[in-house]
Amino acid sequence: MRILLVEDDALIGDGLRHGLRREGFAVDWAQDGEAASLALRTTSYGLVLLDLGLPRQDGLTLLSRLRRGNDATPVIIITARDAVPDRVAGLDSGADDYLVKPFALEELLARIRVVNRRQAGRAQTALQVGALRLDPALHRVWLRDEEVSVTAREFALLHELMHDPGIIVTREQLEERLYGWNEEIESNAVQVHVHNLRRKLGADAIRNVRGVGYQIGEIA
Repeated sequence: MRILLVEDDALIGDGLRHGLRREGFAVDWAQDGEAASLALRTTSYGLVLLDLGLPRQDGLTLLSRLRRGNDATPVIIITARDAVPDRVAGLDSGADDYLVKPFALEELLARIRVVNRRQAGRAQTALQVGALRLDPALHRVWLRDEEVSVTAREFALLHELMHDPGIIVTREQLEERLYGWNEEIESNAVQVHVHNLRRKLGADAIRNVRGVGYQIGEIA
């Protein structure tokens, strides 16, 4: 998943970006409201982490404009404003969740999983296709009850394909969701990840729909 982090505090922003990338997320970091608005107009994101006290355009204004434009991208507000009226204003403006600083990365990851689960209309966090199971909370993958070791990027790619099992995802879409700004992408990066996953899970684990993209296979 590609996340837009909107945070003007350099220390917090850098820490969150590194922590989220370690978990396999692609993260773009905007440090003011105008930069965030531009990013949202030009890039598709799976989630926005939004501070409220931003230069050039405050977070609530950005969020309100996003929702008025019928953009349903999930938004989690991350802020030091802990008063009840602030929480109410944030949620009423269209936020999907509201997290008060300081917070542990583990809690943020749990909130992200809840929002994703709600968006997908699922009661469970874990994803399962045939004999293949992926648990975002534990960051683990099992094939026929045997755990399979995968890298963070392989996990992220597998998650994208298993999230909507019937959907074919293009190479370009996978690159956009797996890599953020300033991350170098080799021309065959996605193919390499797919090759490695097939080696670990079986040749039929990921289908290559010629001329279109990739789709998770049905593993018995």
